[in-house]
Amino acid sequence: MSTTTPATGPVLLFPGQGGFDGTAFHRAAGTYPQMRAVLERIDPVAQESCGRRLSDILFAEPPRELAQLLADEPWVSQLAIYATGLVAHRILTDNGVRPSVLVGHSLGEITALVAAGGYSVEDGARIVLRRTSAIAGRDAGAGMMVALGASPERSRHLVALVGDESLAVATENHDAQTVLSGPRGAIAHVKAIAAQLKIATADLDASFAFHSPTLAAVAPGFAASVRELPRHPLTVPVYSPITQRFYEDDESLADRLADHFTQPVRFSTAVRHLHERGARTFVETGGRAILASLTPKALAGSAGEDVTVLSTLSVGRGNALRLPETLDVLRSLGLARSAAGGLDAVRDRLAPGLSTGEFADFWAQAGAQVSDVVERLLTEFRAPAAAPAVPVAEPVSEPVVVGGGVPARAEVFATVRALYAQALEYPEEVFTPGALLEAELGVDSVKQVELLSRASEHYGLPARSSDFRLGDYETLDKIADLVQDELGRLQLDGARA
Repeated sequence: MSTTTPATGPVLLFPGQGGFDGTAFHRAAGTYPQMRAVLERIDPVAQESCGRRLSDILFAEPPRELAQLLADEPWVSQLAIYATGLVAHRILTDNGVRPSVLVGHSLGEITALVAAGGYSVEDGARIVLRRTSAIAGRDAGAGMMVALGASPERSRHLVALVGDESLAVATENHDAQTVLSGPRGAIAHVKAIAAQLKIATADLDASFAFHSPTLAAVAPGFAASVRELPRHPLTVPVYSPITQRFYEDDESLADRLADHFTQPVRFSTAVRHLHERGARTFVETGGRAILASLTPKALAGSAGEDVTVLSTLSVGRGNALRLPETLDVLRSLGLARSAAGGLDAVRDRLAPGLSTGEFADFWAQAGAQVSDVVERLLTEFRAPAAAPAVPVAEPVSEPVVVGGGVPARAEVFATVRALYAQALEYPEEVFTPGALLEAELGVDSVKQVELLSRASEHYGLPARSSDFRLGDYETLDKIADLVQDELGRLQLDGARA
């Protein structure tokens, strides 16, 4: 479906690599029946092709986070990202959200095309699995992706300097962040040069080197396999950050999806183009809040105060699911249906599978007990607020210095907070112990690497091992714990020497 009309409704953004949040997934599973409804359509495809049901993996306890999915077979993380995007889309549309445009980031473009009706949910899963199989057969774990804290132009200079034809710009996220894709050896050279130039880098949570010239050979076979699947008219415009245009009604989606193997994602250009056409509300429709963090940066200097950016299946303060708040904001903007009232609203939340009459009978019998349980849980929830709380990060009983000169936990937290606040030009008070650096404060992964490096240099800490995962330290509280633990190990090593 092509379009030339200005965008008036929300733009839905479907994430690619990194677009899964296990905690948010489990929070939503207990509230929104759309979660299991979508997975019930994907499970048979996964069972047939891979011998396992995706539901058995994602609904397992405790919640499986992206790092664990990436350690599994390659298809697991890819299908989980696809499923999560469709679930978020289904929840939004079931609440009356009518998007004007759908946009996918890399893998998310398959999700966007399915959400627009181009393929069935089942065939979309087949496309994801065939894409993963084709890339795995060519890449075999030899490639990786890295984000640079540099503009696309400067990043291309780095690529030219390394001189490896397999290395390429994969994604242009905004003017200060670019993603490169290529062989691990070439990426290692890039990171070494970037370190000398004081350019921050961060390895991406990705299974392979997507959007790489090395994948050109497998693109035709993938296209042929997708052409076998029935293609349907798009019911909502889909804009591609790869081709920088809307999909046409009569074009081959299979060929375009195959082109994606080697072409870069120019996300920032796409967001700016849609903003120029009138888009003012952007909703990340999937796991985590990566695109919701990138969008304001892509629009920096042009958006003013007129843009609303929201996320869905991600968590905020206290690990609370952001989706209910997003729906409330969309309702306030007139972009979603008002929530149902009375007993129907309770039924929709607790037992959507029951009819109104059946739920009324249930409530007459058990409503008092349910209310008692809710009241007890609310009382327990509110109890900590009744007494003055001692900040977790700064226990009053902790000494200023612990044995051997290692700074106390409270001192480490205060120092790290001051370093981060100064570098970002934020007030120190916004860095509460549990505030999520990316989802709540908008500090992307590349900037987090740079800030952590500053803290490490301040304390004279050695370089970390290659298996260090930045995603495990998403709050300042965890950063302070990391620094103090490393200081303790450094002191112990010195004593042994």
